[in-house]
Amino acid sequence: MTKIIPLDAQQLHRACDPEQFTFRTTAELADLTDIIGQTRAMDAVRFGSDIRREGYNLFVLGSSGMGKHSLVQQFLESRASREAESADWCYLNNFAQPHKPKTLKLPCGKGEELRLHMERLVDYLRSAIPVQFESEEYRNRINAIQQEYSERQEREITELGEEAGKKEIILLRTPEGFALVPSHNREVIPPEEYDKLPQERKDKIEADIGELQTHLEKILSHLPQRHRERSERIKQLNHEIIRSTAAHMIDELRALYADFPDVLAYFDAVQQDMVMHVDDFRKPDESINISGMSVVTHQTFNNYQVNVLTSNHKTPGAPVVCEDNPTYSNLVGRVEHISQFGALVTHFTLIKPGALHRANGGYLLLDIRKVLMQPFAWEGLKRALQARKVHIESLGQVYSLVSTVLLEPEPVPLDVKVILFGNRLFYYLLQEYDPEFKELFKVAADFEETIERTPENHFLYAQLIATLARKEGLLPYDRHAVARVIDHSARLTGDSKKLSMHMRSIADLLHEADYWARANNLDTVRTSDVQQAIDAQIRRQDRIRDRLYEAIQRDILMISTQGAVTGQINGLSVIELGGFAFAQPARITATTRFGKGDVINVEREVKLSGAIHSKGVFILSSFLAARYAKNQPLALSASLAFEQSYGMIDGDSASLAELCALLSNLANVPVNQALAVTGSINQLGQVQAIGAVNEKIEGFYDICSARGLTGDQGVLIPAANIQHLMLRRNVVDAAAAGKFHIYPVTTIDQAIALLTGLAAGEAGVNGEYPAGSINGLVAARLAELGKISQSFLGNKSLQ
Repeated sequence: MTKIIPLDAQQLHRACDPEQFTFRTTAELADLTDIIGQTRAMDAVRFGSDIRREGYNLFVLGSSGMGKHSLVQQFLESRASREAESADWCYLNNFAQPHKPKTLKLPCGKGEELRLHMERLVDYLRSAIPVQFESEEYRNRINAIQQEYSERQEREITELGEEAGKKEIILLRTPEGFALVPSHNREVIPPEEYDKLPQERKDKIEADIGELQTHLEKILSHLPQRHRERSERIKQLNHEIIRSTAAHMIDELRALYADFPDVLAYFDAVQQDMVMHVDDFRKPDESINISGMSVVTHQTFNNYQVNVLTSNHKTPGAPVVCEDNPTYSNLVGRVEHISQFGALVTHFTLIKPGALHRANGGYLLLDIRKVLMQPFAWEGLKRALQARKVHIESLGQVYSLVSTVLLEPEPVPLDVKVILFGNRLFYYLLQEYDPEFKELFKVAADFEETIERTPENHFLYAQLIATLARKEGLLPYDRHAVARVIDHSARLTGDSKKLSMHMRSIADLLHEADYWARANNLDTVRTSDVQQAIDAQIRRQDRIRDRLYEAIQRDILMISTQGAVTGQINGLSVIELGGFAFAQPARITATTRFGKGDVINVEREVKLSGAIHSKGVFILSSFLAARYAKNQPLALSASLAFEQSYGMIDGDSASLAELCALLSNLANVPVNQALAVTGSINQLGQVQAIGAVNEKIEGFYDICSARGLTGDQGVLIPAANIQHLMLRRNVVDAAAAGKFHIYPVTTIDQAIALLTGLAAGEAGVNGEYPAGSINGLVAARLAELGKISQSFLGNKSLQ
């Protein structure tokens, strides 16, 4: 078997060479104009924004902090500035059905113009109409009408009086009305004289009075009708005045909006309503007393206002709207209420737009997590996209929770491109469980979290740093500092061949490095400032790691870094808390005994083992049976345990260490405790790559360094993880000095040979392993257990 040699220092950290850069500081670099490494995602964004078909809305996938929202928003704003401006949408009073306001679509800016024109019209009429009604001409015309009817009434009464006089009867006017009394020589006959008249004369007088009375009643019966006629003529006069007063103003407006039939129809309705409610323009402000307070009420003339729901005239191009609080009402709009004398009232002018209205004709950007967290917001958004209309309804109306009469605004036609932002979990859950989602969001833009690490991308990264520095007002970075930022970016990815696209982390590092440079009174950011910022970030979060490592140094947690022990090995796990990951060395022990082929995972038995960890234990159990018990029963019972572990364990990165501990116990060969192991094993005995390899190596190094490096300590890692190594400088230096070693392994045989110092041994033609080799010792022990099993079964059958 080929001897495994430790990795060279150059293989432990792929450093960015600052000499590849021709600039001295980032101040010499131009701003970055292209988007780095997101070709696939941005192609999807371009396609989704270009295609104008139903359901082709976008879902932008990617982890938080990658800058995808800013990138997409900048792209859409640039694109929208070249697109046609969106139309204005207004709500107008519906004079026929006031509870159902009408929508009005106008070219961009026209809605605001119409609102101002209507305000000026009302203001003009409020001042002009009272003047008309107080004019001398109006009073004369009113007096003429009243005089006409008064003279007509007086003429009829006079004629009746003359007719009565011919019959020696006088028509008297009394406070109670008219009275007919007998007379003689134009003098009223007193009652006592009337009684002395002959009966014939009395009968004649009574007959004449009766006839005249009938005539009088006929005249008086016409009075209400004539009052109505007079009132109607006065009303017509009032209508004529307001019509003539408003006509020239409205005619001017008709000329301005001659190309808009809906506006002209609205003007007709306004003019007709104004004529019908002329008295509203004549009423002065009224003062009423409420609880000792004088309140002045004003005529608001809301019916003639124009509620401009949306207008994008101040911004060129199509709107790009970001809604940070996507509640149901913030998305679809709402109808507000105001309190008047203890009651809540509303009006079409209190209709407020939602984000869908503001983005109509353009783009709406939403965070899917925020949308899903708001009650009914997701359903409201889907309903609007499916209907391609925005219905402004309260939740009480939608779910029939209220029976009071509310406004029912006419829905606004919807033409918007919705872009949702969220991580992949939301996207795939919605794809799986919401059948409407895939019909409405047909375009996925999946943002890369890493890019290839090439010289070209190094330069683009330098431009990115220069752009961020100028945008945020940071000091320029020298090329050595840029190289250190690039190295840190690769470390963030956990891959020496990749660079991180997590823009928030990079921007935070730039801000903090700038802070330390200014604190050191420098005019440029240097490598030491970047390193100080990195160290400070770690220092702020490593309290728990320090306490854990302190417990190891004090032997509270038992981890050996020297000597050799059978069936015991140093495994490496990782803890991630608040975005900070660090290694937790763990002692793994294995015991074996006669049994029925069971490998007991102690953590699984007490429900502290995750599914993947349990899978790893089953795989190593399968490997044992396949290699050593092909032709005999596996008469073995084994137990594996993470000692002093009191929490959940998951992942299969300890399966190599567990298998090595098990083989050590079976072969009765001690394991070198100066070495730690990480790696996943498959059923063929091959070592597979694992995650967080840098943190695991550094964690064991920190323990060994604190106890004193001996030159024997090191870590076994999968050979596939070499490309992921971006170790700290002190670890690399220790490896270069031969004080600490990193061994790449590809098989279990390589690992067990390094750990025990004995050759693993390869099976011969007859399938047997060399005596004294690890595999030979394991096979011998299992054969011994097999004989015990056969003997036990034979004795049992004899009984």
